[in-house]
Amino acid sequence: MKYRKLRDLEVSAVGMGCMGFSHGYGATPEEKESIRLMHLAHDLGCNFFDTAEAYGPYINEELVGKAVKPFRDKIILISKFVPVNLPGQTGEKLSKQGVRNALEASLKRLQTDYIDLYYEHRVPLDSDVEEVAHWMGEFIKEGKIRAWGQSQSTAEQIRKAHAVTPLTAVQSEYSMMERMFEKEVIPTCEDLRIGFVAFSPLASGFLSGKYDRNTLYKGDDVRRVITRFSPENVDANQPLLDLLHEFANRKGCTPAQISLAWMLKKKDFIVPIPGMRKEERVRENLGAADIELTDEEFDALEKALDNIPIHGNRTDEDIAKLGTVKSS
Repeated sequence: MKYRKLRDLEVSAVGMGCMGFSHGYGATPEEKESIRLMHLAHDLGCNFFDTAEAYGPYINEELVGKAVKPFRDKIILISKFVPVNLPGQTGEKLSKQGVRNALEASLKRLQTDYIDLYYEHRVPLDSDVEEVAHWMGEFIKEGKIRAWGQSQSTAEQIRKAHAVTPLTAVQSEYSMMERMFEKEVIPTCEDLRIGFVAFSPLASGFLSGKYDRNTLYKGDDVRRVITRFSPENVDANQPLLDLLHEFANRKGCTPAQISLAWMLKKKDFIVPIPGMRKEERVRENLGAADIELTDEEFDALEKALDNIPIHGNRTDEDIAKLGTVKSS
């Protein structure tokens, strides 16, 4: 496994998104199997594990805490607080005590006395990010967290918060199918030396090439409402999958690995955190760190991607229709 820096945190080039062990993609593995897969990821060199209070909610933190306990001091553990309706918070306005209560509850569920990287989850447009940044600075001084970050924030919010307490990372959706953050957010992160953590780097699995127009999604599987998985859009997006298969055949790897290798080549401060609930996916996704694209291959991919229109997307509004927690 190769590693890269998110400011002062050294993390595996590919991390593990743990949400899917508890909800969001249909039937979940048994607890014992989920823990085994997290242990396997660690054995393969992954030291970057992502969870949040919203996943489940709460039960994912409990699961991850139990899984990583044997090697807690050897990994970078991420969690997040949702900046609304926090326990013990008085009134509707976000308060320091409300965030502290959320943090303490996450620490208890994770069976740890510190979180390496703590995000404000899906930063609202009206968030007082400078005030939150000040609180995060205090939690860092107290040793409750080592670093902090934002999820789904704007370039302006990043700059304002960073000026108060430096951000270590920004986490947002990013993949070959969702590139909006290349316009302002990723350049801002580069300018300020902030890491960028990509959730859903395989576009909820679409870029693996393992799904077709006849695939059925059940229960709380968000792909039931994500428009890129509609039969007509699966067909319309076939040129992108054809491109991935072409490069995968050249490199002797899989389409998913090409997708992740492209992202890793893009910038050295970008870290994808794909979900992976089967052993073959763990080995495949983490193995992408060893797939190196030449400059010529990367440029050819970029040029081809610029000429392939993307049909459908993944929006909070669509996911809300499913009745699940809106989480990344």
